Amino acid sequence: MTSPISQARISIIGAGPAGLTCARILQRHGIAVTVYDRDPGRDARDQGGTLDLRADNGQLALREAGLLDEFLRLSRPEGQEMRVLGTDGELRARIVPEEGELFKPEIDRGQLRDLLLDSLSPGSVRWGQALTHLSGPADGPRTLHFADGAVVETDLVIGADGAFSRVRPAVSAAVPRYTGVSFTEAWFHDVEDRHTELSTLVGQGSATGADGRRALWGQRNSGDHIRVYIIRQVPADWITAAGLRPGDTAGIRAHLLGEFAGWSPRMRQMISDNDGPYVDRPIFALPVPPAWEHSPTVTLLGDAAHLMPPLGVGVNLAMLDAAELALALAGSATIGEAVRAYEDTMLPRSVETAKLLDGRAEDLLSDDLPPEFGDEHDA
Repeated sequence: MTSPISQARISIIGAGPAGLTCARILQRHGIAVTVYDRDPGRDARDQGGTLDLRADNGQLALREAGLLDEFLRLSRPEGQEMRVLGTDGELRARIVPEEGELFKPEIDRGQLRDLLLDSLSPGSVRWGQALTHLSGPADGPRTLHFADGAVVETDLVIGADGAFSRVRPAVSAAVPRYTGVSFTEAWFHDVEDRHTELSTLVGQGSATGADGRRALWGQRNSGDHIRVYIIRQVPADWITAAGLRPGDTAGIRAHLLGEFAGWSPRMRQMISDNDGPYVDRPIFALPVPPAWEHSPTVTLLGDAAHLMPPLGVGVNLAMLDAAELALALAGSATIGEAVRAYEDTMLPRSVETAKLLDGRAEDLLSDDLPPEFGDEHDA
């Protein structure tokens, strides 16, 4: 059935999982949409690590997108394994997925993005379009202003442009705040041949160890790769404060090894043996609850709407947002009605979740067993 708003001009800012999921579901319902992304092309940069897509949100969105079977074919159910290690590298606890378990299989972020991109009509994504700001009245139409001087008039702007969204100021004055916790990312390639001990340590999924002040998190990716996150409570500018620069791999390595001096060599290989430079990723979150002023012509998805610490819900909530907004647009008589219906569901849900996670970035440093292990564990 053709939607009453099928001729509306709908613009999505950001070609991440949320924006692409929304675009795919809209197109399945006969609604034209254009996605604008600042990257010059789909392969312009590394897309990040692996994601667990859950049956009760992320997978629901993929079902609405008609891509669930293809996702399950690409995903890694064995990636649901989780290990908790001591600072000595000894196994403290482990969760191993049962045969056929598909509640939250893993997929590389890049694989998920390619799956979504390839599902869209040709030309749906306009690359190299960095949004600078919006203009126009609240009741529309809105005008998109891009860094290259291009302007586009549109009836609905959907901000799926992440933590530092350029769309967010149209509906919210909220600004992300540094949580005090930073991830330093390290990559390991050809791990079965070149990093065999690390491969054994991490297993098929994830392995983490913490001492209450710092943590290491190893994450199996596809293609014989492992990605490690070195997690610490530090100032956001810790690299320059230490007299280092971002590209100084040897200097950063020495500094990190000094901080983890009391850990075993087996664990410290996550710091010392990486291939290529480190990538610093300070963790930001939006205030809870965020300020929000409803607009019938602008709304937000995912991190643009409710940026939270990375405690396992981000991409799943973002994709659920995307599906619910797309379905609201497909089933409503006007854009304003659809945006209101979507926000009436999304905002309470995101505020409830954000309250549960507010201030909990430091949990990533805790040496207590995560709650999902319960009282029983396989060690």
